[in-house]
Amino acid sequence: MDASDHTLTSIEICAGAGGQAIGLHQAGFSHLALVEIDRYAAATLRRNVAQRDGWEFERKYCDVIEGDVKEFSEKVQLEKPVEYLRGHQLKKGELDLLAGGVPCPPFSHAGKQLGKDDERDLFPEMLTLVDKLRPKAVMIENVRGIKDDKFEDYRDWVVARLEGGEAKDPHTNELQTFKGAGYKVCGWRVLEASDFGVPQLRPRAILVAIQQELLAVQDFQWPTPDVEITTVRKALEETMEERYKPFIARGGDLGRRAQSKLDAWREKETGVAPTLVGGSKKHGGADLGPSRAKAAWKKLGINALGVANSPQDCLNKESWERDLLREEGPMLTVTQAAIIQGFPPEWDFEGDKSEGRLPGKTAQYRQVGNAFPPPVARAVGEAIAKVLRAAGPQPQDGPEGER
Repeated sequence: MDASDHTLTSIEICAGAGGQAIGLHQAGFSHLALVEIDRYAAATLRRNVAQRDGWEFERKYCDVIEGDVKEFSEKVQLEKPVEYLRGHQLKKGELDLLAGGVPCPPFSHAGKQLGKDDERDLFPEMLTLVDKLRPKAVMIENVRGIKDDKFEDYRDWVVARLEGGEAKDPHTNELQTFKGAGYKVCGWRVLEASDFGVPQLRPRAILVAIQQELLAVQDFQWPTPDVEITTVRKALEETMEERYKPFIARGGDLGRRAQSKLDAWREKETGVAPTLVGGSKKHGGADLGPSRAKAAWKKLGINALGVANSPQDCLNKESWERDLLREEGPMLTVTQAAIIQGFPPEWDFEGDKSEGRLPGKTAQYRQVGNAFPPPVARAVGEAIAKVLRAAGPQPQDGPEGER
């Protein structure tokens, strides 16, 4: 097998609805496990792994684990050991990439920025998994708030755990010397999603660390931005026309109003969207963000006060007045919000319509709004894969044609 063709394996924690998983898969990584605590997001992962073309490896070998990362990090057991691992559980050094979008609220400007004092901080669990698995590369994604000055000691501690050196343990406030795990931290860089074809302003802080010895052949190079920006109008034009088409075809007053609204949307400002906000289960229904974001959406011709029904539900529920014909403009469907995040159009999102205050589209939208844009994950994943492939095939490489 040529070195450029060997299988690259990955495990991802806090996988959400699959934004990072999609991007890394597109970059050439084959997932052995996707760990996610939210039941709707886990159901989304299971559904798409079972149905999507090109995910044959994952259908055979990937565990979609619905549960707490802390429980997974204690055991690190896979239910579907890969045949080319000869049936044994994953051993240290056999995994190519450990990735995860650890929870953002501990470091988000939209929250209290409690950092280490936030119970949702899962950096310690990520580092525990690094110690247990010793993957060849590590990729951690978070909000740009983690780059704030107030978290400098926290970042230094993470780097020291990976590289070695002195740092103050944020959980004990004691200065400690760490042996390190043999990695070089290639950077903790803020990447803007709109620079990679995503029609949205969504800066994400990404840490990449690679085993020092693997960098002797090929240095890690951060991906460079795309030249062309994708605008909201360009991204949504086809789906917006499809939504209005049935009503325009009816003619009469409804047809004229639908055509007028579609024309008005086309005449609005063009540009990229503000950051989608997924929200949490503790706070109300779905909308597209705080007041400033809603004002930005309005300039783009989008009503950000809620999420529209799917085209079929709009017809069934006769909700076109709410979804499409309001004075402020159309609301986005879950599918359109997913396009704004850079998801492929065929990716499905699960939701439970019998959940009372949590209708299906709300559960679906929260998955979309909290996602890591696949094109950004792909760009970083390709840069990591380039280093790993340059190091040559690894002992656990599978038979040709598995992907």
